[in-house]
This record gives sequence, structure tokens and C-alpha cells, in this order.
Amino acid sequence: MRIMGLDYGDRKIGVAVSDMFGWTAQGLEVVERRRDGAEMQRIADLVREQEVEEIVVGLPKNMNGSIGPRGEICIAFADQLRDMLNLPVHLWDERLTTVSAERTLLEADVSRKKRRQVVDKMAASLILQNYLDSKSKR
Repeated sequence: MRIMGLDYGDRKIGVAVSDMFGWTAQGLEVVERRRDGAEMQRIADLVREQEVEEIVVGLPKNMNGSIGPRGEICIAFADQLRDMLNLPVHLWDERLTTVSAERTLLEADVSRKKRRQVVDKMAASLILQNYLDSKSKR
């Protein structure tokens, strides 16, 4: 059973998938958001290709735990996915995942141009891996 992790941003959506056992997350790609909503079709295609049975969407919370406007947008996106794909969609606290991804890439001395290309995919991997780790501890 594969699980997909999504980091939903203003312009891009980072995509990661788990291995078949649900142990590890690997970055898959970055989907560009479009005015025509083509990103939803691309996600649906990836769900089918990767045989995904569950989706985790990063929920950006404020540092005090409240949900702001950005979080509300992610909740609406998760609802839209749930309706369109008829799959379980979970929201997962993603506070500081993009910061963590950026820091890791900086420490690895990845160029600014390459960081921009992979940071969303890496953030999706971190969201998914945190979710997988929490499931394995239960």
C-alpha cells in the first residue's frame, strides 16, 4: 500500500510517495499549479501510476498551533482531492518542513537554482516521512 505526500504551495506542489511497505518516503516530482487546474489531473495520474491508496497533505499551522489563511487553503485542497479521488486524505502538521528541507540542501552545498527545483519535493518527503514514522510508533 503506497501513501502519497503533498506539499501544497502557491505555485508548486511537491509530491512524494512511500515504498510498498509504508516505511520510507521518496520525492517523486514537483507539479506546477495552473489556472486551468491541470495539476489535479496530474496528481490523479500519479495516484493511479503509483497505486496510491492514501494521501497526506501538509497543513501549515501557525507556531501557536492555530490555522491561518494558508492552512484554510490546504484544507480546501485536501477536501477537493478527497472528493475527486475517493481516497482517504489526511492533513499533517508541516510546520518548518520547508525550512528543514532548505537547511538540508544548504548543508549539502546544493546550488540555489537546484534548491529551487527540489525543495518542494523534499518538503513533501519530510511531511510523508513524519506521517509514516508516527504510524509505525502506534
